[in-house]
Amino acid sequence: MIRTAGITKAYGELKVLKGIDLQIEDKEVVSIVGASGAGKTTLLQIIGTLDRPDSGTIFYNGSDISKLNGRALSAFRNSNIGFVFQFHQLLPEFTALENVCIPAYIAGKSKSEAEARAAELLGFLNLSERLSHKPSELSGGEQQRVAVARALVNNPSVILADEPSGNLDTENKNELHKLFFKLRDTFGQTIIIVTHDRQLAAMSDRIVHIKDGLILTEA
Repeated sequence: MIRTAGITKAYGELKVLKGIDLQIEDKEVVSIVGASGAGKTTLLQIIGTLDRPDSGTIFYNGSDISKLNGRALSAFRNSNIGFVFQFHQLLPEFTALENVCIPAYIAGKSKSEAEARAAELLGFLNLSERLSHKPSELSGGEQQRVAVARALVNNPSVILADEPSGNLDTENKNELHKLFFKLRDTFGQTIIIVTHDRQLAAMSDRIVHIKDGLILTEA
């Protein structure tokens, strides 16, 4: 599904990634773990095309997306990748429904189509009674579920999550962890998660341990 070959990245003199070769299978849930500063988030951002490597290539289903630029790369990202962050990044002035619709609008979908899909996803995530609520009116767990719905609205084949449960209490954290596997089983997504949470990592199909910009182990 996804393959990286020889990915390197440096910021000035600091070499963050030193040659990452990684293969992710279709519908696999993979956790990337390691100490702070190991390069986990940088790798996730490069896989998600939010950042470019200094060298190396990234393949999605055999296609080299490293060659895409500008609008083509943005369109690929919008259609194929959904993002979930530790801090949900919801827009405070918009309702839950409106926040979920935003990627669909960017993709050129009509208001009716976007709202129908958003409402369907929010219902799937047990948020049907929260459609018109703004983020400040939602609990932390509810806000993160809205962010998950937003990541799903364009039916992406890949979900990338960066410390998705790091800002949640134990109950909401456990629910979110179970949700990722429900999403994989229901929608067939490939899911890559950067996490410090040992429980979530242990639930994954595979754990990739990064240390000092290199893959230390895979299990």
